[in-house]
This record gives sequence, C-alpha cells and structure tokens, in this order.
Amino acid sequence: MSIHNLDRLFRPRSVALVGASARPGSLGAALLANLRAGGLTGPIHLVNPRHTQIDGLPCAARLSDLPEIPDLAVIAAPRDHVAALAEEAAAIGVPVAIVITADPGHGDDSLRAQMRDLAQRTPMRIVGPNCLGVLAPRAGLDASFAADKAIPGDLAVISQSGAVTVSLLAFAAERKVGFSGLVSVGDMADVDFDDLLDWFAIDPATRAILMYVEAIGDAKAFMSAARAAARVKPVIVIKSGRSRIAAKAAATHTGSLAGADDVYGAAFRRAGVLRVNDIEELFAAADTLGRVAPFAGDRLAILTNGGGLGVLAVDELASLGGKLATLSPQTIAALDATMPPTWSRANPADIVGDADAQRFAQALAQILEDPDVDAAMVIHCPTALSRAADVARAVADTTIAHRRASFRPRPVFAAWLGHDDAANEIFENAGIPHHSAGAMRGFMHLVKWRENRDALMATPAGAPAEQPDSDTARKIVADALARGERWLDAIDIAQVLKAYHIPTPPVRLARTPQEAAQLAQPFIAEHGACVVKIFSRDISHKSDVSGVMLDLTTPEAVTAAAEQIIARARAARPDATIEGVTVHPMVRRPNGRELIAGVAEDPTFGPVILFGRGGTAVEVINDKALGLPPLDMSLARAQIERTRVARLLRRYRDKPQADMDAIARVLVYIAQLSADVPEIAGLDLNPLVADENGVVALDARVEIAPCAAPGRGGANPRFAIAPYPRWQERNLTLRDGAQIFLRPARPEDEDLYRRFFARVTPEDMRRRFFTTVKDLNHVFIARLTQIDYARACAIVAIDEADGEMAGGVRVLHDPGGESGEYAVLVRSDFKGRGLGWALMRCAIAYAREVGLATIRGHVLSENRAMLDMCAGLGFDIAEEKEDPGLKLVTLDVARAFESESPLNPRR
Repeated sequence: MSIHNLDRLFRPRSVALVGASARPGSLGAALLANLRAGGLTGPIHLVNPRHTQIDGLPCAARLSDLPEIPDLAVIAAPRDHVAALAEEAAAIGVPVAIVITADPGHGDDSLRAQMRDLAQRTPMRIVGPNCLGVLAPRAGLDASFAADKAIPGDLAVISQSGAVTVSLLAFAAERKVGFSGLVSVGDMADVDFDDLLDWFAIDPATRAILMYVEAIGDAKAFMSAARAAARVKPVIVIKSGRSRIAAKAAATHTGSLAGADDVYGAAFRRAGVLRVNDIEELFAAADTLGRVAPFAGDRLAILTNGGGLGVLAVDELASLGGKLATLSPQTIAALDATMPPTWSRANPADIVGDADAQRFAQALAQILEDPDVDAAMVIHCPTALSRAADVARAVADTTIAHRRASFRPRPVFAAWLGHDDAANEIFENAGIPHHSAGAMRGFMHLVKWRENRDALMATPAGAPAEQPDSDTARKIVADALARGERWLDAIDIAQVLKAYHIPTPPVRLARTPQEAAQLAQPFIAEHGACVVKIFSRDISHKSDVSGVMLDLTTPEAVTAAAEQIIARARAARPDATIEGVTVHPMVRRPNGRELIAGVAEDPTFGPVILFGRGGTAVEVINDKALGLPPLDMSLARAQIERTRVARLLRRYRDKPQADMDAIARVLVYIAQLSADVPEIAGLDLNPLVADENGVVALDARVEIAPCAAPGRGGANPRFAIAPYPRWQERNLTLRDGAQIFLRPARPEDEDLYRRFFARVTPEDMRRRFFTTVKDLNHVFIARLTQIDYARACAIVAIDEADGEMAGGVRVLHDPGGESGEYAVLVRSDFKGRGLGWALMRCAIAYAREVGLATIRGHVLSENRAMLDMCAGLGFDIAEEKEDPGLKLVTLDVARAFESESPLNPRR
C-alpha cells in the first residue's frame, strides 16, 4: 500500500513516450496523438532509436539522452525491449512508468514478473503492463490509446480491463460525464487497486470512485484501502464472473456453499463498497450518490399519474429489498382534501391520469411532510393533458422549497417516461436524480450505500462476556497435527467447541458395540434415548455412509445400531479406518430450527464465516449468507438477517422466537476461533439447532492443516481484515504503583471514551485536538474507536482499580506506509504519574515493530510538558511552517533508544 510518486502520475510536469512512432495506425502513433491532444502544459519527449524527429518533435535514442528526467515514462516498445527500457528509466530516476506493452506469458519470465521485480528493487512506480494507459483530464494528461477523450469531472475510474475502460469512456462521452482520473491497471505488477483507492480517497477533486474488478490479488491491502475510502466517499464496483458454472468439490458443506462470487459480495459489503451489475448502473449509481446526500431510513413513497406504473414500481422495490412507506392518516386526509375522489388513497399515490402540474405539486408537498416517509419517487406518464416539462418544473420547485424549509428534507427521485430534454434540464438544475428507467435502482443504491457506510461506523453491541480458552484449542489442534491427522475427531471437536462456549451434547467414545451399550445407559436414563454415530477420521460426512442412528431407547438397540453402523461404514468406505462409534444423548428440541454455521477457506480472502439453513439438504436449499471475520455481535446479527431462514427464527404460529443472541454469539465465537487457531482450515456446525432456550451443535466437523507462518501472537495470517491484535496487550505499573492494562481500542469502546473525555479538562482537550471540543457525538468518537488494525495502532490505558480509561495513544500509518502520525492524551488526574511517557514508548515500539521509518506529531507551542517529553524521547522539534502556533516533532524510529521497555506481556 503506497501512494509514493503517484502525484507524478496524475500531475506530471513532463512525459516521455518510449516507443513513439510516425507509422499511422501504430500504438506509438496513437499514444503520441492522444498525449498531444490532451492539453498537457509540460513538454512531451519522444524516445525511439530509429528516429531523430517524429511529427515535428525531436526524438532521442535513449531516455538518458533527454534534456531532463521526465516525471512520467510511457513505454510502448516491443515486448523484448521493455525490461531494458524500464531498467533505464529507473536508473535515471524516472518516478513513474506506464507499461502499455502486452505479454500473454506467465511465470518468472513474464513481463509482469520482470516489472514487479523492478518495482521492488527501485523507487520507480509502474502501472501495467498490458494496460490501456492513464488519463488525468484536469492535468491535461491522456497517456492512453483510447478513442474517446475524457473531460474533466469528479469521477475516478480504476479498471482491470482496457476494453471496459474504453466502454466507460464512450458511455461517459455520450452523457457528458467528466473524470478526475482513469487508470487501466492491466496486470498490476506494482500499482494496484489499494494504491489507487488510497490516492483517490484523499484527492479533493474526486467525488466518487468507480471500479471494474476481475480478480483481487492482495485481499488484505484491498480491504484496508477500500474500507478507508468508503468512509469518505462512494466506492462503486462492477465485478465480472458472477455466475458459477462449476463448483469445485469441497470437503465441508460450508466450503461447497461459499462460492467465489458470494465471497466477493461479502467482501464488498464489509468494505462499505456498493456493487452494481453493469456500466449503465455504475454511472446511474454515481449520479444518484452525487446528487443526493445520505438520508436516514428506507421508506419510499411513490407518486404517479398512472396506477399500473405505480404497481410495477412497488414490485421492483420489493424485488430489490426496499420498503414501501405507509402514508399516515393525516397525509391521507390532507390528500383527500386536494385530490380528486378517485385517487388511490394509499401508497402508491395514484393521482389519476388527468393530473396537471399543480396537482403533482400539491400531492408531493403533502407526502414530503409525512413523518413516515423517508424519500419520494415521482413517476410521470406522458399524456395529452399535461406537459412533461411543466410537471417537472412543479416537482423541482416543490422539492427545492421542501429542502429549504424542512429540518429533515426528504430526497426526491424522478422517473419520467419518454424522453423530454426540457424536463431533463430542469431536473439537472435542481439536482434531482432522474431516469426514464432505473430510478428505483437509483433509490436503492443510495439506501444500500448508506447502510454499508453506517455499518462501517456503527458501534457494535457488546462482545460476548465469556472469553474463549484459546490455549486449550491450540493444544488440541497441535496434538492432532502432530499425529498426522487432517480432521479432528468427535472427542477433540467437543473440547474445542467447549473452549469457545459453543454448546454441544456430551459425547462418549465406544470402541465396540458392547461398550456403546454401556455408555448409553446414563443418557437413556436421563434423556429417554440416545444417538450413535460412526467414529472415523477418514469419514467427514457421516450421513454419506448412513453413519448415524437416532432415538435409541434401550442398550440392546444401541448394540444393534452400533453393529449396523460399523458394517455399513466398512462396506461403503473399505479404505477408511473405523475406530468405533460415539454415543450422545438424544436432544429433543420441538421448537428447534436446523441451521448451519461454519468457516470456509477462500483462496483470495482467506477464512469466511457462513450462516444459513442447515440439515442434510443444505446444498440443495442453498440459503446462506457469508461474512468476513472478525465479527462482532452487530455484524453477526446482520449476517443472520440476510438469510431466508431468519424469518423462521422469529415467532410464527405456535413457535416462539429463537434466541437470536445465542446464534449470533456462535458466529462471533467461530470467527474468533478461526483468528486464534489458524490451523483450522474448515469448520461445520450442521445441524446447529436453535430455539427459545439457546443453541446446540448436534454435529460438527473440523478440518485442520499446518499453518506455515502464523501472525503475531499466533493469529491467523490469512484474514483479509486484520483481527484484534491481542499481541499488543500489556500490563504496566506506574511509578506510584498503579496497575494499568494496555490494550488496543475496540469499536465497542465508545462509552468508555465518552466517560474518559468527561474526566479530561477543557484545556487538556484543546491541547490534544487544537480546538474546543463541545460535541462528543458518535461520529467524533467512532473515528477514535473504529480502528483498521492493518493501518493503525490505538492503545487505551485501563486503570485496573476501576476499569476506566486513563489515557490513550494512537499511531496512524500514512498511505505510503513508510511513516506515521501519533497523538496521545492522558486523563487530567493521571498527569505527572509516568503514563504519558509509557504510552509514547508504546507508540515508538509499535512503529519499530511494523517497520515505520519515522513518526511525527503536532504539538502546540505552549505545551511545554509535551515538547519536553518529546525531546527526552529523541524527537526532533521544528517550527510548523504553515502554523506558527504549532511545533512539528519527528522521530527517526531506527535511531530511537533501545532501552528496556517498562511494559510486560499480558498474563
């Protein structure tokens, strides 16, 4: 992740075209024509040893012969010359190169591999190879061979396909849509999705980021960059390959259900990215998100002069997962007073076919005042009784007046059937999204984007109170791997699930049918019956070999069942080692619903959490939702609600509602298990039975495999989203003996921070935030608690005497990844006790651990205590040129002192 030198890509002062050509129809000629037509103010240098001049421009034989080092080199030479030319560019100090040349090869000799190696060895950034090029219209740069020109605007495009980039340009040209930048990334040897997301996220000229994705290479970097960008502006993506023609055989039900495209969908949702289906929808979403500010709620009122159109709109709204508003009795009464008697008296509000502009305006004004309406859509059917432009003007005027007068203005969407230039212009000027088709999708784009963005910033419900016993689970798995096993047996599974507080029935292992009968007697006495299952590490799906028998009420029945199960298993799987049977009590849950929960391994995004309807027909029913770990209770509940079975979990007929919190806790715990024990390659809880009394996992499978390189603290290195960094937890003893627990901040810490700020004096708050802080609202505190652990460290100091926060420090990585910025704050009554010094030592240790070269901070010039501490820690202190009231403090982390840390690992 780095935006290093990308300023020279999008704002080059000079460009060199390597492989320029005078031959009509050649790639070099097309690139030269576009560069000259783009409007670049700086010089365009040409490089081609076969020419001394091309089209009146001087042409050098080599890059090193140019009169200056260009900011940007565009390389379009034959494939066999590209590596040497790129090496030369890096050697003379060119900051960025775009490699247009294509190469169908793969492996170590491919052009992509050569460019990747060069980028890793030198500071030069490389776009491509095998790309269309880059356009930055605001800088006058067209370093591409696209036929259509891009006009300046506020949309950024990142595309993995040159053909799709060309199509986007053509589509935009027809509609006069402008761009802040377009990048065809090609084979992404160096500059990747995450680099460009970071760049456009902080680019003030970019309002929204549009992406075309075929495959993501570095899921961790993508998720980190996408989540950061989606917090500040819309990110809209098309992902190709939605259909799954053939499914790869999977060892677990969870694995077979977790299709690749479903995982991409889960990743986009978790990142706050809006996914659309095609180019037209991509621009429609960008248009809608650019015109309408996020609004609370999702209840839509529909106003139309065509009853049939209204009914069709309701159908589309329902199919897209939207919600139709219910008009209040007051609104119905107000409309009764102004509308003809034949109006629909419901939503959709059909004000009949002879409706004129005045009737539309009256109805819309009354609907927009309804407290049960969050947005309105006006659908106009052209008739001879009213001009489309007149109605558009009335709708626009009413909307503008509502915006000015309302404390909570509702957005308005327009769907005008038939093309009318005058109506379109009116809506354009009023900032009203308008479509002849697709208006409902535009509304739902806004709803879904706001939901995704809000989920990124939401404060989750409290974590489960019971902490898992990760050490026990790790030992069980390690011992099984040491025995050469690929699957945990039923006994080990029960112990692992118990360590993570996932309820399971008791289990006993019987080596013979006779032993099974003996072990079954207590279960029969207490529960009335028992269950017998085949015990073999070679058989993952017991039902495939008829390896389960239920409701056995006598020891004799248990003996017979065990004999039958073992015989059937040996016949069906003569290669399997049969070690006996397991005996369990018969669990009767008359109100139980069969579910599935599990962990699958995705080759791109790593572990994925699955939830859905369970049972033996789980693949056939295919009712599931996927989520990327780690999870909290809020994310787990949202994942449950995305399934059809969620409706069955609620109260219906004589069945009470299932314990939804208990189900959510299971998802949180299995996500934590995956984080703590990376050797778990797959996990199934199927069926997981839920009722009003909780949950119980009646059967489970756990696949294990060695983990070559566990993360810090033994965490799962394959997580696409960095899990809670438990390795940062420490104990600290202050000079006065006070015991402090240092741990990373968590999203659920919002109330903790609020209480902390209440005990910090206004003067100390001003010194930390450089202004008076009056409103400690959710958005303000969420910026402090919602941490991307891949890009930041935020440590809170907890006073173990009362559990309250005594201070905190944070280090935020710069997008380039080479440096970071720190901030620290100590509660006013803890000042002078050594906590601030210890927190700063924590920040320095973290910076060294993750490889930051420098950390810096800004300190008020009057804050002598902080400046003295920085001096004592080895920071350089300088005047801040842009603000004389501030000092810039900078620490070279590599040269920072290495004395023994006062911090001890958490016990």
